[in-house]
Amino acid sequence: MEPFRKPLPPQDPEPLPYLRAKNDFTFDIQLEAHLQTTKMQAPHIITHTNFQNLYWSISQQLAHHTVGGCNLQPGDLLASGTISGPTEESRGCMLELTWRGANPLKLPGGETRKWLEDGDALTITGWCDGEGYRIGFGEVTGRVIQAS
Repeated sequence: MEPFRKPLPPQDPEPLPYLRAKNDFTFDIQLEAHLQTTKMQAPHIITHTNFQNLYWSISQQLAHHTVGGCNLQPGDLLASGTISGPTEESRGCMLELTWRGANPLKLPGGETRKWLEDGDALTITGWCDGEGYRIGFGEVTGRVIQAS
């Protein structure tokens, strides 16, 4: 991951002293979410953002998580939360993408979505592009099923 390491952008407001580090960093990781409804033949990209858009670095997230005494262990998973960029196309969740449902997403075939619906499949994928190569992180897909 070293070739994709980037300096942490300035943070405003500045974090508390225990969350500041001289050489803190982030990574240049491309992220996409694809939505496929039951009527669609193929998934449609609904957002493209970058891990660099996170306000907090991984080190800061870890420090903040454990400062209150959380018993974090090797192998535990941490989630970053929503990663939204500066443009409409880089908003990181349906709430933001549809502006709280006021601006539904327009999908191929004429369908729209304010929120995910029964039968919808969402795929999230990430990768880093190097000079002449790509490192991928695979993908994760989930489908909304009707409550029983």
